[in-house]
Amino acid sequence: MHIVFFGDQHLDSLGGAQVSMRLQREYLERAGHTVTVVAPRMHASTSSATQGFGSATQGFVDLPSMPITLDREYSMSWPGRATDRFLDRAMTRRPPVDVVHVQADFWGAFIGHRYAQRHGIPVVHTMHNRVDVGLAAVTPLHRPALAALNVWRRRALRAVGEPVAGSDGWAFLRGLAAGAAAVTAPSTHFARRLEKHGVFPDVDVIWNGIDDDLREATLAAAPAERAAGRPRFVWLGRMSPEKRLLPFLEAFVASGVDAELEIIGGGGQRAAAERIVRGLDGVGFVGRLPYSETLRRLAAADALVQTSIGFETQGMTPFEAATLGTPSIISDPDIAAELGGGLWAVPDAAAAATGRAREAERVAALAETLRRAASDIAAGTAPTPRPEVAEAFRQSSRTAAMIGVYERVL
Repeated sequence: MHIVFFGDQHLDSLGGAQVSMRLQREYLERAGHTVTVVAPRMHASTSSATQGFGSATQGFVDLPSMPITLDREYSMSWPGRATDRFLDRAMTRRPPVDVVHVQADFWGAFIGHRYAQRHGIPVVHTMHNRVDVGLAAVTPLHRPALAALNVWRRRALRAVGEPVAGSDGWAFLRGLAAGAAAVTAPSTHFARRLEKHGVFPDVDVIWNGIDDDLREATLAAAPAERAAGRPRFVWLGRMSPEKRLLPFLEAFVASGVDAELEIIGGGGQRAAAERIVRGLDGVGFVGRLPYSETLRRLAAADALVQTSIGFETQGMTPFEAATLGTPSIISDPDIAAELGGGLWAVPDAAAAATGRAREAERVAALAETLRRAASDIAAGTAPTPRPEVAEAFRQSSRTAAMIGVYERVL
């Protein structure tokens, strides 16, 4: 088959969806298929986080774009006739397309569905994003922003599928799914939410995976036992409000645990994060790392800390940690349930509390969980990740499941 991926961002940029798409492409090509990736042209130099993936220039269609962040890492391509013409010309140099796989939530999704509609190609759409939760985390104007997104969606996709009314996040996702032959989600809890809100009748659950070879190499290089001494926690992700780094650091300070903490990633909240833990012994900010080095550090840690709540559609980092034998401290009850074990679950704040009061309770609950985890690690009684998760998270098994979806829609 020839599968065309559509993304909101170039695969050389930083992000969980980009990591997943790079792996999917590699394993599909290992299985003998052809993959073309369509995404906005990137204006920054290649991110260090993509090193080790062997990103090639062949098989990429870089669309005309404009940078949308100060560091120029992220870009936007406008979905319209000019982009359609550019894409159609570029695709004449690629083999005939069998399946369009949209793995985007905004302009990439619009461009992908428009391309598939013009050429009569079936679409598989992977939903990566809770757009309502993400927008609510970064702007108080999330409701008008969602209404504007839905207006844009209706205009961009007016020739694709049945028109879908509504102005909230679920209406936006229903509109994206209207032109799809199949919809997949990277977790059971997100799939069931999509079905409940009428986005698509039957959503296939296909986890994002971890590179089989890199996992084995990381495990082979890891010491048989973690070094004794202070417990070592790792927090990994984008430093933005929905990831809840700042509340986590407040909880870490309040917990008073004698532990080392390594924070991997970048983003707009780094300066604020550094202020919270300034002068605290054993806390280090290492910035963005190559994927292989990130996995090595996860394997060497005593626990991963994952603190977002309600935002992640999968939350790859706890699964990556579990496949490497590292337990996690999890704030989101849906992610904790998906993992099924090998973790410390942070009790949710009282439902009666709201706003600052609820966040204060969440910080206090996280601080207590950090104390409990540090105590368990020191005593040698830390939970062990389930081996079934490690097996099911291999990219080879995820690719086989996705090929089954492709064959079904054909």
